[in-house]
Amino acid sequence: MTRPLRLVAVSGGLQRPSKAAALAEHLMDLIADEVLCEQRLVELGQLAPHAGATWRSHLPETVERELAAVEQADILVVATPVFRGAYTGLFKHFFDFIHQDALIDKPVLLAATGGSERHALMIDHQLRPLFSFFQARTLPLGVYATDQDFLDYRLHNEALIQRATLAVQRALPLIGLTRHAQSATAEEVVAA
Repeated sequence: MTRPLRLVAVSGGLQRPSKAAALAEHLMDLIADEVLCEQRLVELGQLAPHAGATWRSHLPETVERELAAVEQADILVVATPVFRGAYTGLFKHFFDFIHQDALIDKPVLLAATGGSERHALMIDHQLRPLFSFFQARTLPLGVYATDQDFLDYRLHNEALIQRATLAVQRALPLIGLTRHAQSATAEEVVAA
């Protein structure tokens, strides 16, 4: 029997509650409905008081655990609010600590939240290039939500809910490859 996939979501939201965290959790739940997985949400706003280091070796254990969870994930969901046309500085600072080879071929579902539709291309112009640097497999559809798509920090816009569902459906073949690679690796270990 194969182990559940490690599904980690990173929310760049700086407040709690956070629309970015709500979107990330919604996407994680959609994936978990289709694939056996262990879910973990990393909320960068909660790490902010501890993340002000220049070198990873200077970070406290709480931040190191979250970095390790991202590096060891089988699937990533990343969601960030748009701030001045890009991801938040804390979001970038967190990923600056991730080892440059840790995300190679890892499926990453990209998502963002913003005050209006004008920032929707941030997913393709900011997030996709960042994860291309890591050689991650950014999934085909990103999910962008505006403030109007939420009611009490829950998605309530039916068109957005359908897009999120479609994004996960289109991601399943790549997630399946991850499951296959995991099984092949486990078989190699047993055979050795």
